[in-house]
Amino acid sequence: MAVAYVFPGQGSQAVGMGKALAENFPAARAVFEEVDDALGEKLSSIIFGGPAETLMLTENTQPALMAVSLATLRVLEGEAGLDLAREATFVAGHSLGEYSALAAAGALTVADTARLVRIRGRAMQKAVPVGVGAMAALIGLEFGQAAAVAAEAAQGQVCQAANDNGAGQVVVSGDKAAVERAVEIAKGQGAKRAAMLPVSAPFHCALMQPAARVMAEALAKVAVGRPCVPLVANVVAKPVSEPAAIVDGLIGQVTGTVRWRESVEFMAGAGVRMFYEVGAGKVLTGLVKRIAPGATGVAIGTPADIATFAAARTQDFPLRATGTA
Repeated sequence: MAVAYVFPGQGSQAVGMGKALAENFPAARAVFEEVDDALGEKLSSIIFGGPAETLMLTENTQPALMAVSLATLRVLEGEAGLDLAREATFVAGHSLGEYSALAAAGALTVADTARLVRIRGRAMQKAVPVGVGAMAALIGLEFGQAAAVAAEAAQGQVCQAANDNGAGQVVVSGDKAAVERAVEIAKGQGAKRAAMLPVSAPFHCALMQPAARVMAEALAKVAVGRPCVPLVANVVAKPVSEPAAIVDGLIGQVTGTVRWRESVEFMAGAGVRMFYEVGAGKVLTGLVKRIAPGATGVAIGTPADIATFAAARTQDFPLRATGTA
């Protein structure tokens, strides 16, 4: 049975995430320490103890979520014998989670990933002055409908479909006035819900071009290798393994649509029946269940989750099932 390991993005964060892992497993502590060393500060203290407003800063949220995902993965490797290269068919991540996926698959080191996502978070925050941009969730419209709403709302400004999360969940992003128009247009077109989101910047739209330039410069200075497992990339919704294509995708996703629905559909169509969400929260697990009803989603982010995963593998339960099943 084909298996995919997926990694969450911004929005899954919570103060205290990963703390139990660090307290119980040296492998997890080592990841948090490596991230702290790479950033030159005790980000782990903010992750475990807050304050929430500091953790929620984009420049902190992004490396924090990556650290929790990689800490979880290292414990899965040590405690449950997970061998990603042998067992996974694909890896994927939602926006920021794409960096976690690449680190998990060995294409980036943990230290380089921490520094890259810190740069990314700062660049995305600085790209647009606070209050100029906005994002909104349109619920109950299919992607094509939502994209048409965004185009109608633009009126010479920027308004784009930023996240295609599937099951009628599309996020639009751009100039604040244009996004506000999109909300009203969507309501008039039968959206079940259309609401502005409490975000600090308009991610994944053309207004993020300054951040894309920053990431191009940052990625040019980092060694990106071939992942041990193909990455289903956000911007193309298909597998990539060549370092040049990976870098292009990471730059492109700053201003481009996160094609999560299509990514999950591709993986399901390629035979993936188990999706393991590695890290904080259960957002992607919920999306997977709605996008691919025939697949199973399992979130792994706590010691109890890891114990369940390990126990199932010893019983030769489908949790262990890979290409050898």
